[in-house]
Amino acid sequence: MLKKFLLLILVIIALPFIVALFVDKTYSVTTQVTINKPVTKVFDYVKYLKNQDNYSVWARMDPDMQKSYRGTDGMVGFVAGWVSDKEDVGEGEQEIMRIDEGKRIDYALRFFKPFESNDMAYMQTTALSSDQTQVTWGFDGHLDYPMNLMFLFMDFEGMIGNDLTQGLAQLKTVVEAQ
Repeated sequence: MLKKFLLLILVIIALPFIVALFVDKTYSVTTQVTINKPVTKVFDYVKYLKNQDNYSVWARMDPDMQKSYRGTDGMVGFVAGWVSDKEDVGEGEQEIMRIDEGKRIDYALRFFKPFESNDMAYMQTTALSSDQTQVTWGFDGHLDYPMNLMFLFMDFEGMIGNDLTQGLAQLKTVVEAQ
């Protein structure tokens, strides 16, 4: 009887780890908005990381977070760091990795707390007409094994997609007001 009980406990403990082997470790989210301004005006605004304070949901979650900067904003290699006591914000940094002037900016996102993660994001601007621009904000993330098991219980794509959509709506408001 004791052997069966121990075997049952072992199976209960091992089962989530076995399931996690078959759960995807990555996710990708993209959202878009159309802004009624020329592509040069929109790109010249989004290429500066400090401007994210005006539209990013995450940047506005903790107005008291400590921020640090290294390099020249709007240039490859610029790093914007943050430290917050709020668990939803945590600690990390974002670095501009590549700029295709007038078209796309690629970022490395390094999260240190509440968990460590290295992810990629981008913002892309596309001229729809001389005074309309489509902005695409994308985020590619991952959770290492066995943390990827959380994908079964949490909708990461939906949560991040909602935040990006809200951020783009705020970006539209800010840029169109200029």
